[in-house]
Amino acid sequence: MTEFSEAHEDPFAPHLAALAVLDDRGAVVGWNRRAQELLGHPATAVIGRPAFEVLVDPRDLPDVRAAAASCRRADGWFGVLNVRHRDGQLVEMGLRAHPFARDDRSREWLLAGALAVDVLEWQRDRAVLDGLYRRCPVGLVVHGPDLRLLRVNRAIERFSGVPAAEFRGRPTGCFLVPDDARRAVDRVRQVMETGRPMVYSEQFVRLEWDPAREQVAMVSSFPLEDASGRTLGVAEMIEDITERHRAQRRLALLDQAGSRIGTTLDVAETARELGEVMVPHLADHVSVDLLQPVTRGEEPAQALAGPVVRVGVCSVGAQQPGPPHPQGEPVQFAPDTPQGRCLAEGRAVLEPVLPPDWFSTDGRQGTHAPDLGAHSLIVVPVAARGLVLGVMTLWRSRRPDPFEADDLTLAQELASRAAVSIDNARRFTQQQQTAFALQSSLLPRAVADQSAVEVALRYLPASAAPGLGGDWFDVIPLSGARVALVVGDVVGRGIHAAATMGRLRTAVHTLASLDLEPDEVLSRLDDLVDLLAAEQEASGERPVGEQVIGATCLYAVYDPTSGRCSLARAGHPLPVVTAPDGQAALLDLPAGPPLGLGGLPFEARDVELAEGSLLCLYTNGLIGERHIDADLGLTKLCAALTRPADALERTCQAVVDSLVAATPTDDVALLIARTRMLPPDNVASWRLPLEPTSAAWARALTSAKLSEWGLEHLAFTTELIASELVTNVYRYASGPATLRLIRERSLVCEVSDTSHTSPHLRRARTTDEGGRGLLLVAQMAERWGTRYSREGKTVWTEQPLAGPFA
Repeated sequence: MTEFSEAHEDPFAPHLAALAVLDDRGAVVGWNRRAQELLGHPATAVIGRPAFEVLVDPRDLPDVRAAAASCRRADGWFGVLNVRHRDGQLVEMGLRAHPFARDDRSREWLLAGALAVDVLEWQRDRAVLDGLYRRCPVGLVVHGPDLRLLRVNRAIERFSGVPAAEFRGRPTGCFLVPDDARRAVDRVRQVMETGRPMVYSEQFVRLEWDPAREQVAMVSSFPLEDASGRTLGVAEMIEDITERHRAQRRLALLDQAGSRIGTTLDVAETARELGEVMVPHLADHVSVDLLQPVTRGEEPAQALAGPVVRVGVCSVGAQQPGPPHPQGEPVQFAPDTPQGRCLAEGRAVLEPVLPPDWFSTDGRQGTHAPDLGAHSLIVVPVAARGLVLGVMTLWRSRRPDPFEADDLTLAQELASRAAVSIDNARRFTQQQQTAFALQSSLLPRAVADQSAVEVALRYLPASAAPGLGGDWFDVIPLSGARVALVVGDVVGRGIHAAATMGRLRTAVHTLASLDLEPDEVLSRLDDLVDLLAAEQEASGERPVGEQVIGATCLYAVYDPTSGRCSLARAGHPLPVVTAPDGQAALLDLPAGPPLGLGGLPFEARDVELAEGSLLCLYTNGLIGERHIDADLGLTKLCAALTRPADALERTCQAVVDSLVAATPTDDVALLIARTRMLPPDNVASWRLPLEPTSAAWARALTSAKLSEWGLEHLAFTTELIASELVTNVYRYASGPATLRLIRERSLVCEVSDTSHTSPHLRRARTTDEGGRGLLLVAQMAERWGTRYSREGKTVWTEQPLAGPFA
């Protein structure tokens, strides 16, 4: 008996079977050697004797007689019977009987026998082989040495739709598209040449007459050899794994969607990412339409059916027609369209097969289909938190297979995932708009009127960073025709940074109105930042000891009467000064600490700026972009500022074009000022001794100068103001007084002395002889105030050149 692992030969083959010949009466007339080996009876012991007597146990006679009767009736028989061995043991054998006639027309019977166990093994092998070709669900293909098909089973017939008989003699890979056929031939040739099997290789099976129909098979190939080891061909087991492949692809698509959808907090970009994931893996065309409020960052109302804005479109192939309505334009879906129903009901719509007249229906004719050749449609809601944000429409036109229920489930899952990202982006957009509105309200809307400098401003918010920055700038007119230029940057981002910026900007305005020196302004701001940080710590908004509020600032005061500019900085980048001859360089200023460190001093520096010089103040977003080095950024900035005579707006834009990326990663605040000088004829100054007659001299000098300037209509009020201020110096201050008149947008009258005492208004009693001077000054002037310097103080007034006192 052969080994279990090997294939069994036919046990009834002549060289394996036990053969006996019986005459018509049942006597043995023939006996071969194999029969003697299996049963122990030599030929001499059985020939001529009845088989029933020699070979059959009496207990088995009924079965044997029944088998003999059946054999006579059917002219043949096959079955299993017990046969008696020479030693008396019974041997279970499979027997096959066939009649044959001799020349004398007598009939004899040929019995072929084999051990029953061998017969059963052989029968099982035959059953397995028959099952492989007839009933096995796995395909079987046998290739000959000449790479032609020898045989295929019924499963291949079902898989390909080609009758099995048509495969015989055809070349390997027949009926497949060229690419798939070439891979099939290469695989069979490799197995045949190497003799090594190839297990579980995936093969696309696209038929020539239906190349768009995608089928995938798992193929295992192994060589066929005879007993001598000669290769007879290659057999392949082919399993249809199309559905499994599609399921794996759907899972891969879901995994891919997790990393590709929602990479930004931009509604339109997220919608485009959703479409790009769908095409071409699931659909040929995809459009994403969101309700109009969603695109603006607003929350849509319940069961809102439109209008919608198309924010994402993706199609297979560059030559495909575009969407019927442009992106960004609002449209209204008709109620009877799939999109209209999906929006109104919040339920997905599957149209596996669109009838030929589908597009001819009113309201559908090319309205929302990117390709009138589309034959299958899916519409799913884009919904999050129970709110429908829009719809996603999927079309198939190139792929012949229609959408299935599994495709609908996948589209719903992807749309649901994308909806969360879209809703997050919508919320972020809403917060950003609120924050930008807050920041815009805090930034100066227009430059205040002043004659000291010409200014150009740019504020560029970061396009990619989350939240808002705290960058700001300001141009603040000061007394004496001077102007304060401010640029600052609050640490951090978001609404808190913008709010802190607003508080600091308000504080700067307040401090500027006090006419403090730049270093004193920064010291006061530093105290304010410490106070804000302490308030935040006390409210529990940050861990104790962790400083989260800080800012940098540069404060400059320019005086157009002298051309002197006083500057101080708190951790801020150095300004750039361009001389009238075009030489641009960083202005060396003392390095003050950022605001919020507390207790460290600031130092101001005075510089002379010629008329027509450029003073450029900016935040670190201008030179601190990640794509450029800071030193390179400063070099580019200086290069862009070397033409001081150019229009200031053009120069400002040149700086932006040279240093700011298309999508800046940090907010940028830029202020460029061109200095002006007041004509000497517009300024008059006199030094007056502290004498009782000083007030009279002041009135006379003032009257004469106003007559020279053609401002006689202001002579009375100005004489009174000058007289009262000089009188106050004589009474309450020390040292000589300086009277100065400035003709600018208004008439400025200043009286300076060496005292630091602060004048103040008070209401005099009717019996008081004095105390009414400052009250009169306040009534006569439009504005008045006091500023302090290291040398003393200056009391100033401003009168409009045309007004009620003209």
